[in-house]
Amino acid sequence: MDVIDWYEQRGAFLVEREKRASEARQRLVLQILCNTDLDQLIGSDDKSKSHMCRRLKRLVERERLKGVSGHWSYDLNRHIGLKQALDTLKSSMRQNILADAATSRGA
Repeated sequence: MDVIDWYEQRGAFLVEREKRASEARQRLVLQILCNTDLDQLIGSDDKSKSHMCRRLKRLVERERLKGVSGHWSYDLNRHIGLKQALDTLKSSMRQNILADAATSRGA
């Protein structure tokens, strides 16, 4: 194994590790604060996704306000997890919309 292969494998490992850490953070925040599972949420219908999206927006805003005011219970990891979970939910909603549009064009 030469040095270039090692650097490529190291880079791939670090990217995968960060991806898994991000996913774990999202799962933990959703389980603790919203009492729901990320996979279950992504697989749910649009109405419940939009409801959870509004709920996550409120939670992110509340956490942001805690941070701005310097509240003792502010947690940066919780804030990051909420934001990442919201972004994941929004991207799954966009994918559903694109899939529906492609299905309607193909039909």
